[in-house]
Amino acid sequence: MSRDISLVITGSRILTSDSIDPLPATIEIDKNGCISAIIPKKLSIDSYDSLENIKFIDAGNNIVMPGLIDAHVHLNEPGRTDWEGFETGTKAAAAGGVTTIIEMPLNSIPPTTTVDNLNQKINAAKSKCWVDVGFYGGIVPGNQNDLIPLINAGVKGFKGFLINSGVDEFPCGQNSLIMFHAEMEPSDGHGVDKSLEISDKTSYQSFLNPRPQSLEINAISLVTRLAKEYKIVRTHIVHLSAADALDMIRKSKSDGVPLTVETCFHYLCLSAEEVPLGRTEFKCCPPIREKANQEKLWQALLDGTIDSVVSDHSPCTADLKALDKKEEERDFVKAWGGISTLQLGLPVLWTEAKKRGCSFYQLYIWLSKNTAKQVGLQEKKGDIKIGYDADIVIWNPEETFVVTKDIIQFKNKVTPYMGRTFYGVVKQTIVRGNIVYDAEKDGVKNIPCGNFLI
Repeated sequence: MSRDISLVITGSRILTSDSIDPLPATIEIDKNGCISAIIPKKLSIDSYDSLENIKFIDAGNNIVMPGLIDAHVHLNEPGRTDWEGFETGTKAAAAGGVTTIIEMPLNSIPPTTTVDNLNQKINAAKSKCWVDVGFYGGIVPGNQNDLIPLINAGVKGFKGFLINSGVDEFPCGQNSLIMFHAEMEPSDGHGVDKSLEISDKTSYQSFLNPRPQSLEINAISLVTRLAKEYKIVRTHIVHLSAADALDMIRKSKSDGVPLTVETCFHYLCLSAEEVPLGRTEFKCCPPIREKANQEKLWQALLDGTIDSVVSDHSPCTADLKALDKKEEERDFVKAWGGISTLQLGLPVLWTEAKKRGCSFYQLYIWLSKNTAKQVGLQEKKGDIKIGYDADIVIWNPEETFVVTKDIIQFKNKVTPYMGRTFYGVVKQTIVRGNIVYDAEKDGVKNIPCGNFLI
């Protein structure tokens, strides 16, 4: 037994790299925050009574698995810190079992399109991160010469838009190759059929109808064609909502195109039919679609066509969702398009997954392993394995809770999940051996210990 142990986690249901089922095990974590040993049985604290100053966690029958890696998060700092910020956003991540986030190049001001802008973001985030944070760069018209310097500075990938991004400082650019917001208007210049528009702007259909699946199909058709031509570049489709694009994606993958695809918690949990009049907190881009579409997304997730599930945490102030108005006065078309889910992703997904008989191993693949690989962290994160960072979530899959404002850690308490009941209560979150969240002991800890992954 090493005397360099700082934390021991033992339990009856631990999901390690050696098994597809949670099994009894004990994890030893060294003073550098790395996993130093995994013993294939549950030990008691008496086994460590000869060691001083170690912390011991008996997880009992709770699930112990790798912490979530949320590879699609908007924290908006600097520039829009009234929407969100690194402190509130990473606290929400910690409370939700997320141990690593990768921050999008927008909606901060300035966007992460140059090394100078990246450094401004890093400076804004110093001493404010409760979990580890990586960064994406952005591709916009005219910044081609900034891409290699951004890679050298440590960004985990690039994002580009094929349609209006929603913020002026991040224009769309069809020369983008890496990671795509996959919506694009028709190339004939006619745009979306105006007959799809409806006059009642309090109705969700007023937003959904002019944003049909064809916009995603147009974009994915272009992206997959280019990805097939330039196979040296790994290509990723963000927040897929259109099930009609799945056959195209399956064909590209079978042809050996280096393509990965994510969808979001809200597309797998919420459906267009259930959105009430004026409930603009359900608006996001691409839109939440019909229940039948959702079931096809689930099928694609289960068969591996979709690789991962992320939050696309895209918060805003309540007034941008028109929540300062009566429901019958809110305009879906004008409201900000984004959903806040960062703290809630694990229970949202698990509640739906358990209905379909999904396993904890599948959760691990979708939420940790594949996202780690996507952003190049698969050699140190995304697994409970000797030598890896001790990034761990301990949670009770049988326990339920209700989403209320008082438990939400993100800055603006605006979410379509308010008042809903979910399975899956996070008990503790550990980042590199540091307990950053403990539900039984004051929740989020006082001292930030997140690192920058650059």
